[in-house]
Amino acid sequence: MDSTNVVARIADQPALDAIAEPLSRTVRGAYDLAGPGGQRVKNAVHGVWLRHPLHPVFTDLPIGAWTTGLVLDTMAAAKRDESMARAADVAMAVGLAGAAAAAVTGLTDWSETDGRSRRTGLVHGLLNIAATSLFATALVLRKRGARAQGQSCAIAGYGIAVGAAWFGGDLVYDQRVGVTHAVTSEPDSFTAVARADDVAENSMTRVRRDDFDLVIARQRGRVCALAHACAHLGGPLSEGTLKDGSVVCPWHGSEFALEDGRVINGPATQNQPSLEAREMSGRIEVKARA
Repeated sequence: MDSTNVVARIADQPALDAIAEPLSRTVRGAYDLAGPGGQRVKNAVHGVWLRHPLHPVFTDLPIGAWTTGLVLDTMAAAKRDESMARAADVAMAVGLAGAAAAAVTGLTDWSETDGRSRRTGLVHGLLNIAATSLFATALVLRKRGARAQGQSCAIAGYGIAVGAAWFGGDLVYDQRVGVTHAVTSEPDSFTAVARADDVAENSMTRVRRDDFDLVIARQRGRVCALAHACAHLGGPLSEGTLKDGSVVCPWHGSEFALEDGRVINGPATQNQPSLEAREMSGRIEVKARA
């Protein structure tokens, strides 16, 4: 059985939804209860300010630190070097701190997924909790002088962490979570895509033609053009909410400025592709921005 089938069989278990759905609602609800301040914190945790998901920034810390700790453990045992053993303890503690940051950012990102991605992410998270718990136990045992037992816990935790990382890789490379879904043709010169009277004032519509897939909006007598598929997970922006100067994705609430596609609110972290738009001879024309 190949790896894709393994993930599919695990992620297609309906029983996981009984845990994933209420947990996801709880995470989103906690941010919502905090009002505008909660939205700002949520944006920061998603990585909107970084224009890149923040979770992957922290995931390297525990794996790297725990790998270093195990290597130092091996060297300490071979050389009977107490200083290396203490350094291994420090590395494991650093890994635990990184794991905590990765858990907060990962849980926030995960709460804005659904279906197979949500179930896969749940398994990924549960494995990481198990790995982190084993490393925390390992550190406590080391501090109490039971280094052999602590090393056994650390080795077991490391194996589980590697398995969790494999599921995380599947989320990114196979299910494209955290990868932009906003793709459309961007011509170098103005190209007609719709009739001007197809888009009424204070409205938006989807335009599909050849390689174009756009949402065209008109506000205050001006037309704006964005890629139709939301950068977050491909939600249909034309079915979302048109606000004063922005559009909100109907799937997970990402909000983009009509003028230039910049992210106003996550979970999207990457700007929505924006094209220059104009009206000419009763037609709406678009082209790539300079």
